[in-house]
Amino acid sequence: MSTKKLINSVEHCVDDALSGLVSVHTSLRLLQGHKIVVREDIDEVIKAGKVTLLCGGGSGHEPAQAGYVGPGMLSVAVAGAVFASPPPGSILTALRHVTKPDSAGCVVIITNYTGDRLNFGLAIERARQEGLKVDSITIGEDCALTSSDRSAGRRGLAGTVLLNKICGALAEEGKSLEEIVQFGKRVTENMGTMGVSLTPCSVPGSGPTFSLGDDEMELGLGLHGEAGVKRSKIKPAGEVVKMILDHMTNISTATHIKLTKGDKVACMVNNLGGLSLLEMNIVAGEVISQLEKRGVAVERGYCGSFMTSLEMAGLSITILHLDDTIRRCLDAKAAVPAWSPPVLSRNKSYRETPSCIPVIQEESSHSTGNFTRTTKESADMLYDMIKLSMGRLIASENELNDLDKESGDGDCGSTLARGAKEILKEIGQNNQPGLPVDTPADLALSLARIVENSMGGSSGALYSLFFTSAAGPLQQDVTGSGWKRALKEGTDTVMRYGGARPGDRTMIDALFAAVTSIDENVSSCPVSVMETAVNAAVLAANSTASMKAQAGRASYVSAERLKNPDPGAVAVTLWLQAILEILKTA
Repeated sequence: MSTKKLINSVEHCVDDALSGLVSVHTSLRLLQGHKIVVREDIDEVIKAGKVTLLCGGGSGHEPAQAGYVGPGMLSVAVAGAVFASPPPGSILTALRHVTKPDSAGCVVIITNYTGDRLNFGLAIERARQEGLKVDSITIGEDCALTSSDRSAGRRGLAGTVLLNKICGALAEEGKSLEEIVQFGKRVTENMGTMGVSLTPCSVPGSGPTFSLGDDEMELGLGLHGEAGVKRSKIKPAGEVVKMILDHMTNISTATHIKLTKGDKVACMVNNLGGLSLLEMNIVAGEVISQLEKRGVAVERGYCGSFMTSLEMAGLSITILHLDDTIRRCLDAKAAVPAWSPPVLSRNKSYRETPSCIPVIQEESSHSTGNFTRTTKESADMLYDMIKLSMGRLIASENELNDLDKESGDGDCGSTLARGAKEILKEIGQNNQPGLPVDTPADLALSLARIVENSMGGSSGALYSLFFTSAAGPLQQDVTGSGWKRALKEGTDTVMRYGGARPGDRTMIDALFAAVTSIDENVSSCPVSVMETAVNAAVLAANSTASMKAQAGRASYVSAERLKNPDPGAVAVTLWLQAILEILKTA
């Protein structure tokens, strides 16, 4: 079964993609009738006596290789169909365009796949017969292979991009073809790459290139989905990185890269197409941290989509040993669409283990000693109310998440549970210091601080606003009237800043209903007052199921999809009911 692709047609998707690239980057040109992208100033480069640089291969690995055409990297890139080597005729056309019989010549970088070796090799031989000065570097830096079989050899992977950068810088400096080829070959010998995939990719017009279980990953696979060396259950990022580095440096394999304490390296963490930036940054941090724990200095780190495999959710790690020339070439400027160098410190010429700088300490939100304290009996009751309320929110995590999936991203329960767990961590045990339950105003400010720092998102901000405003009335009044005003002011503040009103299908519906019922209840019995408030809140929360959302994420969702109560409103009833239960036992 074919998978979804946003293309015009399968037949012309590569041509359309290259056309789009040169439309955005006006310094690039397409050679008419070919899938060839060339620098607009190529004639000037040739006249200046500089070596030109050509690389290419099957499409589907964008931004490679056309994304690296420009000053400081490639002179020209030749693309084939998706996952297919370009034909020799196109490669020869590109060579004729970037070198002349009396010019400095062209270096061709070939990734080590059979089709590329054959087609690029044939084009090179024909170019030489025409009197063109051409030489090549074949890169195969794959560390996944466990044997030294010569049937196929090591595959050319994302390390090709680093080779493009280094050779491009040497060409820009005016180095000769012989010097660039000699140095480029040395670079490939000091480099290794290995990847991991969580999902397959799919060629336009076709289905997935291979299959992986929902809980599986594959180590050491190729750019086109060629089988890897190991399939296993998905593990945390740190464990996956360790597995890759251990395999890459395993001296018992024929394709390992040597790493010893004191080595200085560049490291590229390459997105194979489908991982989020969040995941990529996590992995990059793990790679650099684990290498440094081995005593290896990561002087240059790169993280991004450099050579992909369509939408494959996976990554590869490339390690390159550094010397002064390689470092200089990597740092040289390159005006190309896809090269993303690291942003280096102004004060260091290389990366060091980052050190944390001290933050400005906030004033403690715990007891100030200036606010009214409550009785020990009331403090114990507050302690029990908090424990039971937070326990209810934690126990309802999945229920609230399910409700949130209708209108949001399905994390309302997890967000509230995260805050509840942090509150329980800080509340302390009996007779142990913890939250200032004996000083309600300080308690409210402490709760505001905890939810702000732990929950995040809108819920964290709204509850922090609620507790911060509620603290005001409790500074001098901890009687029933003080708690009544605290609930009202907290609710009013959430409405003022959050923008929601009763009837908008939010937590305000339950809060406002509780506040209104308390205002209208003249009973002096706390339990009776609270029972009325809880009943009103539950009724209001249930009624949100039939409301049209006017605020929050749900307001962007079709009303037909909203069939259940709002999770924020339901959550309010959970902690109100817990408070009532403790009141009844007093």
